[in-house]
Amino acid sequence: MQNYFYPLVENPYRYKDLKKAKKILDSGKLTSGPVTEKFQNSFSKVMNTKYSLMVNSGSSANLLAFQCLINPYRKRRLKKNDEILIPALCWSTSLWPIVQSGLKPKFVDIDIDTLNINLKDLEKKISTKTKAIMLVHVLGNCTNMDELMKIKQKNNLILIEDTCESLGTKYKKKNLGTFGEFSTFSFYTSHQISSGEGGMVCCKNVEDAEILRSLRAHGWSRGLKGEKKIAKLNKSLDSRFIFYNSGFNVRGTDVSASIGLSQFQDLNLFVKSRLRNRNNIVKEMHKNKKVKTNFQIIKENTYVNPSWFGIPILVSKKLNRNKIVNKLEKWGVETRPIISGNFLKQPAIKKYNIKTKGKMKNADYVNKYGFFIGLKTTHMKNDEITKLIKIFEKSI
Repeated sequence: MQNYFYPLVENPYRYKDLKKAKKILDSGKLTSGPVTEKFQNSFSKVMNTKYSLMVNSGSSANLLAFQCLINPYRKRRLKKNDEILIPALCWSTSLWPIVQSGLKPKFVDIDIDTLNINLKDLEKKISTKTKAIMLVHVLGNCTNMDELMKIKQKNNLILIEDTCESLGTKYKKKNLGTFGEFSTFSFYTSHQISSGEGGMVCCKNVEDAEILRSLRAHGWSRGLKGEKKIAKLNKSLDSRFIFYNSGFNVRGTDVSASIGLSQFQDLNLFVKSRLRNRNNIVKEMHKNKKVKTNFQIIKENTYVNPSWFGIPILVSKKLNRNKIVNKLEKWGVETRPIISGNFLKQPAIKKYNIKTKGKMKNADYVNKYGFFIGLKTTHMKNDEITKLIKIFEKSI
């Protein structure tokens, strides 16, 4: 197995992507501008997200969504300590924007077969204080969205879809990221498309879009539909520098947008290529009895057309996951936990005194027995897949 290397992330940037970025660099106009606008418009049109705003990361997208929900300009505004339901299997910046916005996270267990939120546990956790669901679509898979939407509507909850790992996945031919009031996407290097750093926050009504636009850039009134009206009401101020709202500075750049747009135009090709590679890997794993017996590959949920982020795997209970992972890493196969494992086990939870009731049995199981390997976008040859399967067999 010498000289074999199967990375979590391959270099995603093609010559034509970098050529687009070079054109922006040569222009000398690097910040957010017309290319960012073009990317936003293209994203909205293709993904059927009514309002799309590019930001510097998926994490910032999550932050803006929750800051919008507590913003004084919003009619249906969340209040301090309102409860937000979130799966225990989540990423750091899926959770912290809830806390940073003065809201209270309430953790929900996951479904062991899909790694996504457990709908039975979700219903049990709803109280009179519950106002929203932070839904994390895991690694290109999702829960039963029909059932989730029934729960949402029955309890009058706001839905935020963290779609950072699942760009291009469809449930019953409907794009993930189009079910909720808000959705977020990431274009980090390892994701389905990349702009280096970057993300998108999307919403469905103009009120939220205006709040998000102002929050994204310092709280300015600049670029808002009501900019002229605001200026008239504040004649003593320079109309170019009216701070209408609280704010951050989390805009994307035209450099990143040029790369992201170039990749986004080929999203369907990337999804098909990743799916083909995954199917070929899984097919060969199932041919090997030893591998098939000791490793469970997570499958897509019913009605899901997945855009796989990676290949999530659970090891047999008779095996030690850490020993398996160490061997795989030693022989050139990079691995990582499934998202961050059960986030309730992270030290920051104790430090910030975040408490939860009940056990997260399935999230604990994934934390103990789960990991995932990367998934290439470029075509994998048969001999490369054969070597990968041999390493898995050797690791047992």
